[in-house]
Amino acid sequence: MANTVRRLAAAALAGLAVVVLAACGGSGGEGPNPSPAPVPGATPNGRLTIGIPFDEPGIGLKDGTSYRGFDVETATYVAKALGVPEANITWVAASGGEREQLLTSGQVDLIFSTYSITDDRKRLVDFAGPYFVAHQDLLVRRNETEITGPETLNGKDLCAVTGTTSAANVQARYQGRIRLKEFPRWSDCVQALADSQVDAVTTDDVILAGYAADPQYRGQLKVVGKGFSDEIYGVGVRKGNTALRDQVNAALKQYVADGSWRRALGITVAPSGYQIPDPPNPGTA
Repeated sequence: MANTVRRLAAAALAGLAVVVLAACGGSGGEGPNPSPAPVPGATPNGRLTIGIPFDEPGIGLKDGTSYRGFDVETATYVAKALGVPEANITWVAASGGEREQLLTSGQVDLIFSTYSITDDRKRLVDFAGPYFVAHQDLLVRRNETEITGPETLNGKDLCAVTGTTSAANVQARYQGRIRLKEFPRWSDCVQALADSQVDAVTTDDVILAGYAADPQYRGQLKVVGKGFSDEIYGVGVRKGNTALRDQVNAALKQYVADGSWRRALGITVAPSGYQIPDPPNPGTA
């Protein structure tokens, strides 16, 4: 499936920079089922504190007092299936190296934040899912012609977020051939790219798609479209909380089965031109 997804994503991402992302949040009429069936053990009117990205267009974006994006839609659906209405969710910013600390310290109950499942992370936290498969790619300025893939990064300044698998992948594969600059947030990296302080930004293609299509950068940036890794997103759960993990998996299975997963992507990511892949199988993390 991964090769098929990569081909589809590469074709769709080529023209992203000229399209405006029309993301919306909540459980609108064309979005996920606003009343998912409760999973076994769900406690009606419970409360959850959930970590999401606050600055990733199309994925997780805080806009005043509202939140929108695919991870927000997914978290809201799962919470409702667990008996937690949207009004009882407390949203917390969670990105990069903050995610493990937020879970292990008990500051959040769940993490929905483009959280790639890795063996190293499994030593610290548990994962439900997966609920999406992305591919690491490159974001460059619109008029860039020299950078056509990771193999053309020799002598270039590349930006990634500290504590992410994106930074680790680049260091492992291209160490010594590039100058890696790390910032706390993807928005910092993208602004540095727009300001010509770095030559490229690397992270998952679906995240880069959101930035390339964001009105702030419309016509300035483009996604190269040559993914070079599989990034399997899971829901972070505190280590040892198998009951909550199993409940989240049950909710995610329903999320895929009733069409809400595809509808959520349709209102958050697809308007940018990103080709929606087939869903993964939740419960296999």
